[in-house]
Amino acid sequence: MSSTPASAPAGSDRTTGGVQSVERAFQLLEALADSGGVATLSELSSVSGLPMPTIHRLIRTLVQQGYVRQDTARRYTLGPRLIRLGETSGRLLGSWARPYLAELMEATGETANLAVLEGGEVVYVGQVQSRRSMRMFTEVGRRVQPHCTGVGKALLAQLPEEEARAVLGPQPLQSHTPYTVTDPDQLLAQLAVARERGYVVDDQEQEIGVRCIAVAVPGAPTPTALSVSGPEARIQALEEQTGSAGLVPVMRHIATRLGQVLAP
Repeated sequence: MSSTPASAPAGSDRTTGGVQSVERAFQLLEALADSGGVATLSELSSVSGLPMPTIHRLIRTLVQQGYVRQDTARRYTLGPRLIRLGETSGRLLGSWARPYLAELMEATGETANLAVLEGGEVVYVGQVQSRRSMRMFTEVGRRVQPHCTGVGKALLAQLPEEEARAVLGPQPLQSHTPYTVTDPDQLLAQLAVARERGYVVDDQEQEIGVRCIAVAVPGAPTPTALSVSGPEARIQALEEQTGSAGLVPVMRHIATRLGQVLAP
């Protein structure tokens, strides 16, 4: 006896098995984020490809729930209720990454860090400190400028050049030490080299005597970077190690595995 497949529930997506309206709502939120957090309905329609009536209905619901706001110019912006979700997600990201950060700390003996790019700033979301008496420490949740840190440059290197330039801006960058790169064009040239070799270096650019090596976390849902930081001489000694046990190969191997865990 043959059977007829049951019809899909109203509003569901036969291809993915998901709820179409929910998928589209998140599509609009991501489109808003990609546009810098502000967009008109017509801009959202152009980016998302969704019909205007659908966008209007979904946006109205998101506004009612506080996840989107409408400003005085009738543009739509990401709403304040997303802040709590983002903060909680960031804490969880650090928890998921902790075993990988601990592995990196054990392999190198130095402090391991995890950071993401948010609103043009670097946000540290995870850290496992070195056991050595002289060690680096950065508070989880701390925000820093991207141009003078290893993780920051590793994050910028994951962006298209135009987007990275927009984050940096046209003006000279703030100097923290005599080694800080303050020329945006010079920094963008460094990022191009970093993309080719697969890692970046902060050579006393944030703090005298401190060196940091950072790599991207491939596959993460948002630009994410992993780093080790410590006294300049100790980090340089790690860099001099060659082969598969060398610093950069170990970091990239751990970053790849972490990216597989974080991948959507």
